[in-house]
Amino acid sequence: MSLLEIRGLRTGYGDVPILHGIDLAIDPGAIGSVVGANGAGKTTAMRAVAGILPTWSGEILFEGRDLLAASEAEITRIRRHKMGMVFQHFALLPHMSVLENVAFPLEVQGAGRSAREARARKMIALVGLEGREESFPRELSGGQQQRVGIARSLAADPELWFLDEPFSALDPLIRREMQDEFLRLQKILHKTIVFITHDFDEAIRLADRIAVMKDGAIEQVGTPEEIVLSPSTPYVTEFTRAVPRAKVIRLGSVMAAPGGEAPSRSLPATATVAEAAPAFLEGVETIGVTDADGRAVGQLERARVIEVMLGG
Repeated sequence: MSLLEIRGLRTGYGDVPILHGIDLAIDPGAIGSVVGANGAGKTTAMRAVAGILPTWSGEILFEGRDLLAASEAEITRIRRHKMGMVFQHFALLPHMSVLENVAFPLEVQGAGRSAREARARKMIALVGLEGREESFPRELSGGQQQRVGIARSLAADPELWFLDEPFSALDPLIRREMQDEFLRLQKILHKTIVFITHDFDEAIRLADRIAVMKDGAIEQVGTPEEIVLSPSTPYVTEFTRAVPRAKVIRLGSVMAAPGGEAPSRSLPATATVAEAAPAFLEGVETIGVTDADGRAVGQLERARVIEVMLGG
């Protein structure tokens, strides 16, 4: 069962409709990315799911329960204890130290000082800021401030984690570092994530499944490979036109059956052709392809990689 399932969600601001019947499901432990141009309705959808924005119609099922039928007290409890959020603008409290910022959600919950500070210190160490607990936001770089925002959103150990354009305000180098950090944290924490971005390259790097939005409606939902190789609408075709196919094609899709002598080097079937390409620059002619348990399931030839890299 999906941890989060949205059915026919409609809402807007005042009398102006923004979302026109959104349908989306995210499985436990998965990263679902919502992508689209500015004004597509991505943030509006997240705010509606989180209970920040009233909805007009539809269902928002969280752990099988329709949040739109829940009481205000229950929604508040779920938001405080089961949902975490990271925003594009770090939204740190400038008069509070790093430790106080990270512990703040637990203070709102009513946790005692020793318990909330112990949890905050653990989260600060998790995001690599150990030793900066007493620093103030103005004393941190942009990347460090966003790490504080991430630590704060994780302090309450949420089951559902929303990230709204969390890295778009960072320069390209720091942005790449934060993407790496995000993937590292997910390997440790296994959260269910809704990641909102306008950057399709970011989405295909981070997400298990992608929903492409346009004008308040979802155009297509699928894996990065499905979205790029089989776009279902003209908009999705145009949106993904410049994406190098090697970034999304998985080895499992282009491998040949195993045969002959076992290759000396192997990669998982879930790796992309772009990730495998450097091995062939080292003179390798064939690499093995393995399943999740490390068993050989195929092999990839240099010629096939060249074909994909050149657009085949």
